[in-house]
Amino acid sequence: MRQPLMIKKLLSMFIFIALLIQISACGYFLHPERRGQNGGRLDIGVVALDGIGLFFFLVPGIIAYAVDFSSGCIYLPGGVFSANPDNGEIKRVQVDPAELNEQTINNIIVRETGMSADVDLNRAEVYAFNGTGDILLRLAQMKNAGYQMQ
Repeated sequence: MRQPLMIKKLLSMFIFIALLIQISACGYFLHPERRGQNGGRLDIGVVALDGIGLFFFLVPGIIAYAVDFSSGCIYLPGGVFSANPDNGEIKRVQVDPAELNEQTINNIIVRETGMSADVDLNRAEVYAFNGTGDILLRLAQMKNAGYQMQ
């Protein structure tokens, strides 16, 4: 009588742990900063984790793919979030820091983008970046926060 109860408990524990791992493998939970992306290159890690879920548990795997594709979390940052949507590259402008002021920044924005600019440095936010990936990630976060990207 005790043996079947023990087997049921072990089986239940195994299924619970397996489903917990599958749910945590979903890109929606792993990369919440990517929510709202519309396309781009697929993140092979998220695709593989969702695939493992599809292999072991059909319904949770299908749900993981559906959630990740519909939320955009399966895509790598970049693509539609890059600063220049025409060629997918971020333009780097070198300026002497001693010459930086509101007028210089406005002139650079107008010259490089063709859009009129009115920069108020009192409202500016400054971020330190370690590379292009950091910039793309921050642009994606800003898009999710409601900023308009053009």
